[in-house]
Amino acid sequence: MSARADAKHIVLAAGGTGGHIFPAIAVAEELLARGYRVSLVTDKRGKGFGNRLEDVALYRISASGVGGGLAAKLRGAASIGVGILQARRLFARLKPACVVGFGGYPSVPTMVAATSRGLPTVIHEQNAILGRANRLVAPKVDVIATSFPKTAGISERDVDKLVLTGNPVRGSFREVREQAYPTIGPNGEGVKLLILGGSQGARVLSDVVPEAIASMPPALRSRFSITQQCRSEDLERVRAAYESVGTNATLSDFFDDVPDRLAAAHIVVARSGASTVAELAETGRPAILVPYPHATDDHQTANALAMESLGGAWPIPESAFTVESLTIKLENFVNFPSKLIDAAEAIKRAGGLNAARRLADRIAQIAGPTAGAGAPVALIGAAQEMAA
Repeated sequence: MSARADAKHIVLAAGGTGGHIFPAIAVAEELLARGYRVSLVTDKRGKGFGNRLEDVALYRISASGVGGGLAAKLRGAASIGVGILQARRLFARLKPACVVGFGGYPSVPTMVAATSRGLPTVIHEQNAILGRANRLVAPKVDVIATSFPKTAGISERDVDKLVLTGNPVRGSFREVREQAYPTIGPNGEGVKLLILGGSQGARVLSDVVPEAIASMPPALRSRFSITQQCRSEDLERVRAAYESVGTNATLSDFFDDVPDRLAAAHIVVARSGASTVAELAETGRPAILVPYPHATDDHQTANALAMESLGGAWPIPESAFTVESLTIKLENFVNFPSKLIDAAEAIKRAGGLNAARRLADRIAQIAGPTAGAGAPVALIGAAQEMAA
């Protein structure tokens, strides 16, 4: 079923990675329920996400980063220029009531085109540092929505545009929030350890965690239950490492039930990308966070430190993430399980913002009410070429 023709149209713009797309999907679902028509403009990397909503029509516009040497910078600028023209043509057809950017370079031409046409605009920043794409367009947009109470990289002249919404997460993570933190045995037994490395895994976690477990005395090792995501090429060696010391571990290169895994976990070991920390806060699960050291502007470290300041996480730089440092942390949790319980309560207080609703509220505020309440959404993104 299609959205009503007279429903107001909201255009979302996002890079193709999950950290940008997942919040856009959560907001699209919220806008759908309010009767808006919604479009998503992204790049070719986003083509796998469209099947999450009904009536999906995906568009791709030209976009590129502007890093590298002079030739690469010139190619990137030309690509963005083409994307701006494509986005302006799209706006002429869709006549959006508001354009919302979620970061990533594919959002840049869309947001530049929107501000140049004088359309109402919002950007959402998922990290604790304003990303480069959002930084480029922040001076021209109407609203800057943030995920953290303190977000670095925002100019003083733009402070009046700020609104704290949190980072939208999918409904399945919000459901976990209603569940109690799992009970830990009176002597610290039965601690469930969940290791997540993102969609591509993280080799350092596969290198360090199994060896840390293996290095423990058998009595200590037996107190842990292990569930770990690994790169496919690492699965067999990680499995062998656990089996060599008699530890049963659930291993996979992909878990399609991450909310359920989080619900069962006492402590998580993970990177500190925006989606990960938002899901941890929403579900109330404390974590040892190992920031990806090559993230743009080191934003994962900023995310991890923000979680630490709330009392819900223990950041360890990758260079310091060793067998010894991890073993000390894990042994401490077994001996003092109250540390985990307190951290779970602290990180949970950072969630529960209902970020998708808050952000949709602000979008609706500047876009105005729409006809056709309850109509489904047409989500436009990367799987279908946009007509030139």
